[in-house]
Amino acid sequence: MHENFPWWKSGILYQIYPRSFQDSNGDGVGDLRGVIERLPYLRELGVDALWLSPIFPSPMEDFGYDISDYTGIDPLFGTLDDFDALVAAAHNLGLRVILDLVPNHTSDRHPWFIESRSSRDNAKRDWYIWRDPKGEVGPPNNWLSEFGGSSWEFDAYTGQHYYHAFLRNQPDLNWRNPEVRRAMHDVMRFWLRRGVDGFRVDVMWHLIKDDLLRDNPPNPDYTEGQQPYQQLVPLYSTDRPEVHDVVSELRQVIDEFDDRVLIGEIYLPPGKLVAYYGRDLAGAHLPFNFALISTPWNARAIAKLIDDYEAALPPGAWPNWVLGNHDRQRIASRVGGDQARVAAMLLLTLRGTPTLYYGDEIGMPQVEIPPDRVRDPWEKNVPGMGVGRDGCRTPMQWDATAYAGFSVSEPWLPLSKNVALENVATERRDSASMLSLRRALIALRRARPELSLGTYKLVSVAGDLLVFERAHQGRRLLVALNLGVASASLAAHGRILLSTFMDRQAEEIDGSLSLRGAEGIILKPSA
Repeated sequence: MHENFPWWKSGILYQIYPRSFQDSNGDGVGDLRGVIERLPYLRELGVDALWLSPIFPSPMEDFGYDISDYTGIDPLFGTLDDFDALVAAAHNLGLRVILDLVPNHTSDRHPWFIESRSSRDNAKRDWYIWRDPKGEVGPPNNWLSEFGGSSWEFDAYTGQHYYHAFLRNQPDLNWRNPEVRRAMHDVMRFWLRRGVDGFRVDVMWHLIKDDLLRDNPPNPDYTEGQQPYQQLVPLYSTDRPEVHDVVSELRQVIDEFDDRVLIGEIYLPPGKLVAYYGRDLAGAHLPFNFALISTPWNARAIAKLIDDYEAALPPGAWPNWVLGNHDRQRIASRVGGDQARVAAMLLLTLRGTPTLYYGDEIGMPQVEIPPDRVRDPWEKNVPGMGVGRDGCRTPMQWDATAYAGFSVSEPWLPLSKNVALENVATERRDSASMLSLRRALIALRRARPELSLGTYKLVSVAGDLLVFERAHQGRRLLVALNLGVASASLAAHGRILLSTFMDRQAEEIDGSLSLRGAEGIILKPSA
């Protein structure tokens, strides 16, 4: 933490997928009491805030992203008392708590939708997006669901279709209706009054749809084998200009409370993403920047991404970076073991707020899920496309016992085969482990304002070597990352503060810094 800066600027966020973090009651599913048990670990790791994926009452068709009550806790995870206890325990340890807000859609079992579906004349009919069919039962337009098939579901009882951007069990709310906005603002206030420190807003760029429901144009870049959703450009179903008024209103609610943060999930290129900071920075504090997840793992591509993103940021906007989450393949499997260490150094030395995904700090891999254990509805709806998200949602690996210290019974998803080596207990004892590296990186970031608050400047890109400088109030640090397998070198003078191999601390460099394949170095220059 640093004076005169909001905690979310100098801090580090840590995403917890509650089903998979810690099971306290032996049912094979993680819960809030389990999170409370593991708060000391988060304190030891050095993060500043935990973000919880949804914990609200839900039929769990999409594992909590189909909410049936916005102001309760699903019994699977515990009670409101458990939640209050979690917030209190986290705050006592100096940790913030961020909730996942899912305002784009509800469960089809939410009382709002049950009312809306009951008749065309119901007062809540316009809380959702209902339209007459084309022809007898044809969908109103060509919009596609991200989870496969048409995004329109015909309701025979009232003779109209309702819109769902995801599962048919997840009808989209009509954010053009002021009553919907007021209701969701009240949901936010309910949790903010209970002490939550902010929200990560799910699919923020989806919130407003075209008022004329125009057909989406075909995607000229679509090729056979891509996900069916990619056949169309979602021009009229996402990222509409009016969405920024909605985000501004969400921010106004946040600003009614002191020291809170508004984060937006937005899968858009940097040029479009940065619009979600809002006019005069009155939108999201942190529109999530996921670009590193999909950028090719080479020095030139990453350098260009950083430059493009930094150049696109509005004046005064604070950047942020993400390398993994509950929807994407684990970083350790995307880039490989040693490069995952380089990725960790990249994430924790770039300018802006980093978000860590649980388990990445110990190098957890993407787990192969047997067909009979698949739980993800996306994978079930679009089989064989490799879209399944179960593999990055497997239980946290705490130790080498039968169920990895996560539970005393069979977990809801299988564990990885490498659990005996890659777990917290084993890596705590190894001074060169991925966990030890992450802790050292976080500690260095907290100790050096150059890393947490400083400016960014690209120094060079040569072959597989990416070199940049972080500077603050006249102090500089040099970060050199070798994204290749062969050794590389650069001219440098100074002292090594940290190597990704954890074996060169305090080494003096006088003229030439040599990096092994897949090595990252943080250097304090001598001049």
